[in-house]
Amino acid sequence: MSGSDRGAGRAPRPKRADARRNEEALLDAAAKVFVASGVEAPIRDIAAEAGVGTATIYRHFPTRADLIVAVYRHQVEALADAGPSLLESGETPYAALERWIDLFVDFLVTKHGLALVLQSDDPGFGPLHSYFIERLVPVCARLLDAAAEAGEIRSGMDAYELMRGVGNLCAGGGNNPRYSARRMVGLLIAGLRRPG
Repeated sequence: MSGSDRGAGRAPRPKRADARRNEEALLDAAAKVFVASGVEAPIRDIAAEAGVGTATIYRHFPTRADLIVAVYRHQVEALADAGPSLLESGETPYAALERWIDLFVDFLVTKHGLALVLQSDDPGFGPLHSYFIERLVPVCARLLDAAAEAGEIRSGMDAYELMRGVGNLCAGGGNNPRYSARRMVGLLIAGLRRPG
């Protein structure tokens, strides 16, 4: 039996910790450049932000679409992971909810730069919206439930509706300098509090 035969039934090896960190650094750099310059920013700008050569980026992400999808998924996963961490470390469940919504607003600002690309005909972008909903709505629901159980907000809040409302507030201002999406979202979240 050859070496390739012996390995045929095995799952692919997980990436080493340093390789995962390097990839995360690339994705963070790409997200930052996308926010500043749009998704069509030159790869050399992303490479410079990450402190690597362009060949490193192409080795990880052969096409721009691969990079865009990876950035989007990386940010969704970071936001999904933040919910339980905030509940564990937050002063109160409501404080955890507020902080998570603040992170969600940050995510939406980045996603806004990707919106046109994500609406393109590229089949690789199709499943991203479903992925977003499947990963983040349960996290938001858990935060809402914890705050309701603590008596900090009214019970029965719908996570999807809240996230949709936050998204609409983030998109509502366009380029109007007198409109602060973050302030409007803050008012929305304050409105969840139980009177009293």
